[in-house]
Amino acid sequence: MESRSGVLGTGHTRAKFILMGEHSVVYGRPAIALPLPALSMDVEILRSPGEARIESSLFSGLLSETPDQLAGPLAAIEAAGEAFAVPRRDLSVVIRSSIPAERGLGSSAAAAGALVHAFADVAGRALSDREHLDLVQVAERVAHGTPSGLDAVATNSRVPVMFRSGEASPLPLTLEASFVIADTGERGRTRDAVAAVRSVHDARPRWATARIDRLGELAEGAADDLAQGSADRLGQRMSEAHGLLSDLGVTSGRLDDLVAAAAAAGAAGAKLTGGGRGGCIVALVATSGEASAVSAALREAGAHATWTYDTMVPVA
Repeated sequence: MESRSGVLGTGHTRAKFILMGEHSVVYGRPAIALPLPALSMDVEILRSPGEARIESSLFSGLLSETPDQLAGPLAAIEAAGEAFAVPRRDLSVVIRSSIPAERGLGSSAAAAGALVHAFADVAGRALSDREHLDLVQVAERVAHGTPSGLDAVATNSRVPVMFRSGEASPLPLTLEASFVIADTGERGRTRDAVAAVRSVHDARPRWATARIDRLGELAEGAADDLAQGSADRLGQRMSEAHGLLSDLGVTSGRLDDLVAAAAAAGAAGAKLTGGGRGGCIVALVATSGEASAVSAALREAGAHATWTYDTMVPVA
């Protein structure tokens, strides 16, 4: 469906942050993720005669010469092109992102998801949630090995989602609050963190399982808190979850420093978000004014950047 200036199709996704369930989701416990619309991924597919091209901040050139660091997006392009019968020539794929990579915010799944949407748009196809998940997972397996599917679902959602054993469902939200996400500036090491938890689980199964079970219980409770508007209880659960993740060995000095800074600035709770060992934290505050104060305190404490999600503002 060609439109303005040779644009054949477009796709859009957004960042996400995990509220509860990092690592325990790998063991079948529930996890909760929320959208972070301040950070987005946008794809345009343009008419461009000749061999297919790709343009991004990491590489611009022929699709056939795409470097290994774009293996995930390339896999998404190949899978979506085949699924929607879009020939991979006479076009240019343009990827624009404001989502920092390797911070636990879903950048790879967001890229794959926006590409899938754009190729479906070229074909004039409506895209079911199941089709979207299956195609994004092709790229995520290239990028991450054995992804849970949480990122693929969450970066495509406008509402909080509960993810359990490969199935996602939207969560009701009456909570009036803001979440402040702060970036340590350090790349997260998800593979290392997952392997570390696996090692601990193998060496001390009863001890590790107790903590994993508790993280699952906290996720179930957090779902109730979102539905009932219980900010204080949710903040307490977030802080407890950070302690459990620290027990499992997936936090870092910079993450702990930012969690402490958020608490000192008046946040109701704070924890790492994502795989850990770098990346980001999330802090819960009651009002937008408190969000500004906590954001400033986090930047003063060394945060590379901060973003805010207000639960009362609809996600585009």
